[in-house]
Amino acid sequence: MTSVLCRWLTACAAAVLPAVAGAISATAQTCTVNMSSVAFGNIDVVGGAAVDTTSTLTVTCSGGSASGQRVCISIDAGSAGDATSRELVGPNSSTARYDLYSDAAHTAKWGSWQSGYELAGVQLDVGQNSTTNVTVYGRFLASQQTVAPGSYASTFTGNPFIQYGNHSGNTPCPTGGLSASSSTSASATVTSSCNVSATNIDFGTVALLTGSKDAQGTLSILCSSALPYTVSLSGGNSGASDPTQRRMSSGGASIVYGLYQDSARLSAWGDTVGANTASGTGTGAAQDLTVFARIAAQSTPAPGTYTDTIVVTVSY
Repeated sequence: MTSVLCRWLTACAAAVLPAVAGAISATAQTCTVNMSSVAFGNIDVVGGAAVDTTSTLTVTCSGGSASGQRVCISIDAGSAGDATSRELVGPNSSTARYDLYSDAAHTAKWGSWQSGYELAGVQLDVGQNSTTNVTVYGRFLASQQTVAPGSYASTFTGNPFIQYGNHSGNTPCPTGGLSASSSTSASATVTSSCNVSATNIDFGTVALLTGSKDAQGTLSILCSSALPYTVSLSGGNSGASDPTQRRMSSGGASIVYGLYQDSARLSAWGDTVGANTASGTGTGAAQDLTVFARIAAQSTPAPGTYTDTIVVTVSY
């Protein structure tokens, strides 16, 4: 009786175990997701242009059916954002706007089925036992001149998030009963910078220099928000150390003139810091400064067109 029982158990095991092993091999599946950080690097916001970068999202799947897996990839807003865009947070809780896209044209925002941010993520069909890389397009948005200099960052905890399952039929995302996630980050460093432009100072046509002649020009200073700056005006082609004794020349003749910070022409404007330079603090918007000029009474030189070149220097 004992011998017969043993033979029956052995036969039973031989018949059942291969079938169980085959069922496990056909259904077991595992997918993982990882995404490199979204690094914008150093950004000069004064020019107002958008700055683009990319990140690589990698989906690795093993097992599952021969038809592959349908993977639904979600990326939520990260640690800061609103209905307009994602945000990076910087000094004193200041923010800078950016977003993530699924296309190089930066028209299709990459959202999340999981959280509902931007309504939808990206659908991806992958093969059995495969590794697939997907490009995530990042854009630091344009026209952010008022963003203060400093380091900015956002974190994505548990994102990107994927929901997946064996690819069968045409059921669109979100679908699949399995999920996985990882974490990543986004960062940018807003640098300090200034731009300057100037209009010419034109005294017009002067017959005699028996009295003073006034004119003025404009400097347009655009510096980063909260950035202190100093504006210096050179001594001109003659290298005048006295800002009131610059010279416009024509051939061997010259006309003495001065540049000033005030309409009364009392505060000379030169390039000695702390003595005769102008200063201000950037706002991220253009700030206009008037340069007041005067030709004092002097001997009238020979007729001609008299010119000088002044170098404007903004230090910050």
